[in-house]
Amino acid sequence: MSNTPARIAIAFHSGYGHTAKQAEAVAAGAESVPGTVTDLVPLDEPLTDDVWARLTAADAIIFGTPTYMGSPSWVFKKFAEESVRIWAADLAWRDKIAAGFTNSKAMSGDKLNSLVDLAVFAAQHGMIWVGLDIYPGWAESTASIEDLNRLGSWLGAMAQSDADLSAEKAPPATDLRTAAALGARVAVVTQRHLRGALAA
Repeated sequence: MSNTPARIAIAFHSGYGHTAKQAEAVAAGAESVPGTVTDLVPLDEPLTDDVWARLTAADAIIFGTPTYMGSPSWVFKKFAEESVRIWAADLAWRDKIAAGFTNSKAMSGDKLNSLVDLAVFAAQHGMIWVGLDIYPGWAESTASIEDLNRLGSWLGAMAQSDADLSAEKAPPATDLRTAAALGARVAVVTQRHLRGALAA
């Protein structure tokens, strides 16, 4: 078995810093799994050849975006459209592990639509999508808002940030723990995927 660590890139846009906090939690969760290294890739910076090379070198890419008006931000959409250069290069992200996360100010905010967009985007690149494997929290009368996966999402990690709170105070710790759980799951699945590829 190779001693090379699993490389996980977190490609994200954050309009006001809240989704960036979520991205950092995803990275921390992934790095909690031994044998994993992460690379935070902000998408509001120029999409240079170096950015594309970092993403292509990764074994997994976790996509993140705020949900604005029920869909990913225009910055993320621009990145997705410009990734046609990767798609045209014989699906250069084919068989990489993929996952996603999103944040909005509303409890629902139609965040599911953003995660569906991310999953379809990954599918068009021939990637393998990984969702959350956590039962819904805050779903019974005795449950707590502090529960993991309090927003009840399986396609990816959701977070909610009150509109009048800065990124220093939102999203809440429970949503960041959920993001970390997604990162850890992706790291475990990626390592299994790499071991299977070596054995094939």
